Amino acid sequence: MSRQTMTSTDSTSDTTAPRPRMSRRTATVIQSAFLIVIALVSLVPVLAIFIGTFQDGNDVIRNGISFAVDFSKLSLDNYVMLFTESGQYFQWFWNTLVVTLVQVVGTLLVSSFVAYGFAMYEFRGKSLGFLLVIILMTIPFEMLMLPLYVQVNEFGAADQYWIVVLPFLAQAVTIFFFRQYFLGVPQEILEAGRIDGVSEFGIFFRLVAPIAKPAFAAMAILNGMTIWNNFLWPLLVLRSPDKFLLPIGLNTLLTPYGNNYELLIIGSFFSLIPILILFLAFQRFFVEGMTAGAVKG
Repeated sequence: MSRQTMTSTDSTSDTTAPRPRMSRRTATVIQSAFLIVIALVSLVPVLAIFIGTFQDGNDVIRNGISFAVDFSKLSLDNYVMLFTESGQYFQWFWNTLVVTLVQVVGTLLVSSFVAYGFAMYEFRGKSLGFLLVIILMTIPFEMLMLPLYVQVNEFGAADQYWIVVLPFLAQAVTIFFFRQYFLGVPQEILEAGRIDGVSEFGIFFRLVAPIAKPAFAAMAILNGMTIWNNFLWPLLVLRSPDKFLLPIGLNTLLTPYGNNYELLIIGSFFSLIPILILFLAFQRFFVEGMTAGAVKG
């Protein structure tokens, strides 16, 4: 009987023995390898268009972008043309850069103010106001485009950069994100600032904004990408070729009378550079800001 019990105990201990776990180093290697593969796959289109900048534009359009490259046909002619015969390309580039910087700064400032009010203060109509923000997030811009365009024409504000920027300073998605982030800021910080005699704007800029750097960085990247690539609204309100933004300007290179594929390809590649710089400048805050903004509240 005792032998049977011992045998049963041994078999039970064998079945319940802990399985060897994957070491942390092995898990890190696997994770890093997976992320490297994803990064390489994501960079394939960028590499393809970079190779296309050294090729004849008509050949690229005719045969498609391919990694089967005849190196004897590669040249720097497109780069020479970009810096010597590109016409208004750099004017469009500069216009887009200025509008993007102004709109990103304005959107972060206005949207964070609105979100700060929803998160930190109690006032009548607060719940209804935030509900309207959520509803606005579900409405596509195409539904708002026609009324906005009619108003622009009635005010005689077409062909002005400020009308490109103004309607989108209070972005519903950005307000929602900032509000969720600010809900995680302790109220004690605000009370301590008021006790020390700091104004409400001082509390925001000196106490709350430094804590919210990851949120500002994440929203700077997302809004910067959206604004830099914005095509439809600037196309409706801008009329002068010298005021065109880069997406509109590049589109004008394709006409029924001739297509400048060389400038289109190399110009599209150069248009990626500011977005890459923006992401690299704020990447260390990006993941932290997106994660925190998703779980606060």
